[in-house]
Amino acid sequence: MDIEVLGQFSVRERDLSIVPSAGKPRQILALLTLRAGHFVPVPALMEEVWGDDIPRSAVTTLQTYILQLRRKITRTLPPGSGRSAKDVLVTSLGGYKLAAPLETFDLREFERLAARGGAALEAGDARAASVALTRALACWKGPALADVPVGRVLEMELLGIEESRTQALERRIEADLRLGRHAPLLAELRTLVARHPMNENLCALLMLALYRSGSGWRALYAFRRLRETLIEELGVEPSSRLQRLHQAVLSGDPALETGDWERPGRLAG
Repeated sequence: MDIEVLGQFSVRERDLSIVPSAGKPRQILALLTLRAGHFVPVPALMEEVWGDDIPRSAVTTLQTYILQLRRKITRTLPPGSGRSAKDVLVTSLGGYKLAAPLETFDLREFERLAARGGAALEAGDARAASVALTRALACWKGPALADVPVGRVLEMELLGIEESRTQALERRIEADLRLGRHAPLLAELRTLVARHPMNENLCALLMLALYRSGSGWRALYAFRRLRETLIEELGVEPSSRLQRLHQAVLSGDPALETGDWERPGRLAG
C-alpha cells in the first residue's frame, strides 16, 4: 500500500485508490492511516466525525463507513492473494486498525530523514544534516491532509505533524548557517518570520543571518519587532536566550561569526 498524507490524501493499492470521495469516510480513513498498525478506538473515530454531537445511530453509521472502505479495498486486492479486506482493515479491541503492509508512506519517510538530519546536526556534521533535512522537507507537497475535512482528533494529530515540520525546517536552516550560507537564507527567513511573528527560533536564525551579512542593525530591528509583538499579543518579554543573542549583536560578540551560536542546544534551548 502506498500512502501520502503530506499534501493531498492518497492511499493506493496496486495503483488503485481506496480513498472515498465522501467527507466522513475520508476522515475515518485518514485517522486510521495516520495511526497505521495501531488500533483506533471507536470513541475516537466517533469524536473525529461528529464531535460532541454524536447521534444515536453513530455505531451503525460508523459500521457502514467501515463496510464502504472494505468494499473499496476488496476491489484493489489481487486475485488469489489469500487476503481479504478484513485482513487489511481489521476489527478488534473495540476499534479498527489499518494493517496492510506499507510500500511507501511519506510521513514515515519524512520522520526517518528528519531524525537522521537531527542526529547529524547534534553530531556536528552540518553538511549531512542539511542534505537529510532538505530531503525530509521535500516529502511535503502542501499542508498535511489538505483535502480532508478535519475534526478534533485529526486536528491534534496534524498539530504534532506540523510542529515536526517546523522543527525540521529550523534545523535545516541552522545547518545551512553553520555552512556559511547566511546570505542565501535571508529571503526565506524573512518570509518565515513574517508568517510566524512570535517564533523565537526563526527570529534568532534571522538575526544571525543578518548579522553575518553585515546588517547588524537589521538584526536588532528583527529583535525589536518580535519583542513588540510578544508584549502586545501575550504581555511577555522574549526569552533570556533571545535576549542574550540581542546583547551579543549589540556588543559584536565574536562568537556570532565563529559559529558558536549554532552549537547543539544553543539556538533550541
